[in-house]
Amino acid sequence: MAKKDIDWGNLGFGYITTDYRFVSNFKDGKWDDGELTTDANIVLNECAGVLQYAQTVFEGMKAYTTEDGRTVVFRPDLNASRMADSAKRLEMPVFPEDKFIEAVKQVVKANEAYVPPFGSGASLYIRPYMFGSNPVIGVKPADEYQFRILTTPVGPYFKGGAKPIVIKISDFDRAAPNGTGHIKAGLNYAMSLHAIVTAHEEGFAENMYLDSATRTKVEETGGANFIFITKDGKLVTPKSSTILPSITRRSICYVAKEILGMEVEEREVFKEELKDFAEAGLCGTAAVISPVGKIFDHGTEICLPAGMDEMGPVTKKLYDTLTGIQMGRLEAPEGWIVEIK
Repeated sequence: MAKKDIDWGNLGFGYITTDYRFVSNFKDGKWDDGELTTDANIVLNECAGVLQYAQTVFEGMKAYTTEDGRTVVFRPDLNASRMADSAKRLEMPVFPEDKFIEAVKQVVKANEAYVPPFGSGASLYIRPYMFGSNPVIGVKPADEYQFRILTTPVGPYFKGGAKPIVIKISDFDRAAPNGTGHIKAGLNYAMSLHAIVTAHEEGFAENMYLDSATRTKVEETGGANFIFITKDGKLVTPKSSTILPSITRRSICYVAKEILGMEVEEREVFKEELKDFAEAGLCGTAAVISPVGKIFDHGTEICLPAGMDEMGPVTKKLYDTLTGIQMGRLEAPEGWIVEIK
């Protein structure tokens, strides 16, 4: 399929309307079959559950063009499973995981002209989401829901692409009330908006959130997990019940251990350790792996030995291996790549 006439190499991480989106409705206790539509607008009652009580969950994944011209999606089964967990936590009906994957395939195939070409540095971002759609005024779950998938071509999440970024240790807490940081729900991300706007105003790319109980342990950023590399080449990533179970982070840990033969530790990471790491990075669907060069802790500057010029060598090896799998340059572990046909 011929690609759209878009300046792929200069795309930012923003919304561009594509031709089709998938829509399915839950009513009278069941989901309908769903369909593709060209209508990008949603009409809701003023008292819809999503508007009154933020009853909404979402996911994020990407489609890529491989070196040999195929269109592929990376590990959508894990997104389906995580969205099911998020829906259960917010008392929403689970959209069946097999139908989730089929819907992803449908909407990517319909928008294949918007999947950026190989080598452009861009990808097609896929956003499945679900929300309470009928009027709800008492504090209770909605009775009706809508599941949708939109797509949009995007470039790098952070300006500068693979250049190291500067972050700050936040004065705010990341997790939403009741410890729901481990799901992808609108209320979680709304909680972090003030913190990220404040960080940007102060000249930082992101926040580093600490645990709310002791403020001594590293958790995550507003939209990504952390990875750290020790001076002896070990991968360390924070363990906490309140951070998002990142699919990208899980994939990186597998790549590090099973493909690159690295030692991997998922454990509590204390703020006091930051000065001892050789490299640091943010990881997620949007960020992929974005290197961190400096961390500011309320006037104290922590400079990672890898520096501000380029990715550290171990982070670069992880990045090249992960993206090599996603782009079809390297053989993928079984089930990681779903081809769109």
